[in-house]
Amino acid sequence: MTKKGAERPSGSVAGSRWLSDDERAAWLANSAIMISLPAALDARMQRESQLTFFEYMVLSVLSEEPERTMQMSRLAARTAASLSRLSHVVERLEKRGLLARARVPGAGRRTNAVLTEVGYEAVVAAAPGHVAAVREYLIDHLEPHELATLTRIGTAVEAAINRPAASSEAAAP
Repeated sequence: MTKKGAERPSGSVAGSRWLSDDERAAWLANSAIMISLPAALDARMQRESQLTFFEYMVLSVLSEEPERTMQMSRLAARTAASLSRLSHVVERLEKRGLLARARVPGAGRRTNAVLTEVGYEAVVAAAPGHVAAVREYLIDHLEPHELATLTRIGTAVEAAINRPAASSEAAAP
């Protein structure tokens, strides 16, 4: 990627498929969303509900599950987090009484995250502010056809990201 109108790099990277000016503009606009939006949501969530954006997402995912319970590995996948990152956040939330961990019976080292009543109350209290922020920063600035396009784009990007993992898992013995 180079500045608009600048010459493309040469040498060993000359065979790279560089972005056109339109592609680069789209990528930079998307990068702004990927970087700025989570940061803005995080700052607002912390200010209004004393939860980080990621903590809110963990609690929110659990709040929508039957019995408000989910296996940690599945919760990590649903929140696009590593198990290590999720474990650290779950530990903090557990100390605050917002969720609990419970070993899954049977073989293996499987653990469930369980949303407590206090955690459920916290996520319910934080939800209106979160939705207001999502509307203020994103949704209310888009036309209905743009929402449909954004949904299509997000779905396509998620599928592209998950495709290699799914195909390598299928190939594993």
